[in-house]
Amino acid sequence: MAHIILASSSPRRQELLQQLGLDFEIYSPDIDEAVRDGEAVEQYVERLARAKAQTVLNQYPDAIVIAADTSLSFAGQIIGKPESKQHAFEIWSTLSGQWHEVYSGICVASSARILSHVVKTKVEMQQLSHAEMEQYWATGEPLGKAGAYAIQGIAAKYIPQIRGSYSNVVGLPLYEIAQLLESVKA
Repeated sequence: MAHIILASSSPRRQELLQQLGLDFEIYSPDIDEAVRDGEAVEQYVERLARAKAQTVLNQYPDAIVIAADTSLSFAGQIIGKPESKQHAFEIWSTLSGQWHEVYSGICVASSARILSHVVKTKVEMQQLSHAEMEQYWATGEPLGKAGAYAIQGIAAKYIPQIRGSYSNVVGLPLYEIAQLLESVKA
């Protein structure tokens, strides 16, 4: 079996990829994650996933590299990670009582093929009270999470429904990763 590298230090992505029963190593590349002017969220996440994969592949040309980038979008705007408590509250106020989209750009790359895809999941967030926001912030869970929440954690109680891939919202759409891996190995 080929040497597989996950181009991410995310514990969530590592746990998800382990569900596929793969042996892999971790190498987290340092790339510029700035959003380009006029760049749509779909283009952004796919560009970053491809850049991460290519950076790792350049260092390990005999490997199969799995890379991903996940962002939220509401009304066409990219919603990133909270920079502060105030920023998290602004994000939640925007998402509260609304549907938003979670996009993951995924890339599976080898020296022979580089394949990428974008997966979209729609997520509904309940109307959040100020007290709920305070309680959730106090858990520490929102830090470092796109959209300031983790669906696989405490935030699950604020998400009445999703349409699409649950693992995508966590950060790595497994069905699509498995499909790309099969195509790259072929």
